[in-house]
Parts: sequence; C-alpha cells; structure tokens
Amino acid sequence: MLVEWQRRVNLVSTASLADVWRRHLLDSAQLHGLLPATAGTVVDLGSGAGFPGLVLAIMGGPTVHLVESNGRKCAFLDAVNRATEAGAVIHNARLADLEPLTADVVTARAFAPLPRLLEAAQPLLAEGGQCLFLKGRKVNEELTESAKTWMMRTTRFHSSSDPSGTILKVEEISRHHDY
Repeated sequence: MLVEWQRRVNLVSTASLADVWRRHLLDSAQLHGLLPATAGTVVDLGSGAGFPGLVLAIMGGPTVHLVESNGRKCAFLDAVNRATEAGAVIHNARLADLEPLTADVVTARAFAPLPRLLEAAQPLLAEGGQCLFLKGRKVNEELTESAKTWMMRTTRFHSSSDPSGTILKVEEISRHHDY
C-alpha cells in the first residue's frame, strides 16, 4: 500500500522505498518491545506514513492515536488502518487544535528536533508517562539544546535498523523554573 500510495502522496523519500523493511518497518517495530506493559494509550506525533505509530498499532497492544495535520496522509493512514484492522485512532489535526489527549507513551519519528518534541509531548503525558523518540546523528546536539529549557531523565537504546540511530526514552519531563 505504501508503494501504491507513494505515487500520489509523498509519504516517504523515494530512495527509502528500496529498503522499506529496515528503514521504516523495523525502525518503527523496534519500539514495541520498549512499551511499558501497563501502557494503555500511545500518541504518535506527526504520524505521516504511519511510522512508528501505525506499525505499533498493527503489532497490537495499547490504543494508538495517530496525529497528522496533512489530510492526504490521513487518508492513507485510514486506508491502511482499515486494511490491517489495526484499530488506531486517526486525528487529522495540528497539535494546537488537537482535542485533549492523555498518553502513557508519546512517540515520534522525523517530526521535530527534541526541544520542540518535548514542548509538544509534555502536555500530553499522563503521570509517570514516557516518550520514545527515534533520533538520528544529531541526538547529542538536541539533548544539549533541550537541557537549556527542560529537565528530564533519558535512556538511550541503540537502533536495530540504523547504526547511527538512537531510540531516546524520555521520562520525568519538566521545564526549568525561573527564579
């Protein structure tokens, strides 16, 4: 379905289609084993072609909410969601217009640099919630920049799909207080 829809809607880079399994599916699926057993709700920010959120929904477990502002990408998400009977909830909305959601886990991949991700994710997190972000080569720079505004506990996991990739688990997120 990805290849078919890619002809009409720019879902992923054309070059990555030659390696869909590793670049997109495995990259997304590796988060499944990091989801807490108690997680009931996952919110995926900037879902795009459904990576990682729709892959997680297909794999089963918590209810996954896919947040995507592009209507054409949402049509793709809806078609795959129906075809796979994944049960994801699709929100065609910008974050600022999103109905209130509370997430045990917030995920994102190629959505924004970490400081902006934290800004978007923190209001959505339930007490004790966590974020799982797929990050690339600039993860250290993004962590340094984030530390100027945010306090958090982070754990890094090596990506199974990309030697330069990192899965960043972020917990206990709060803003620095001005005194």
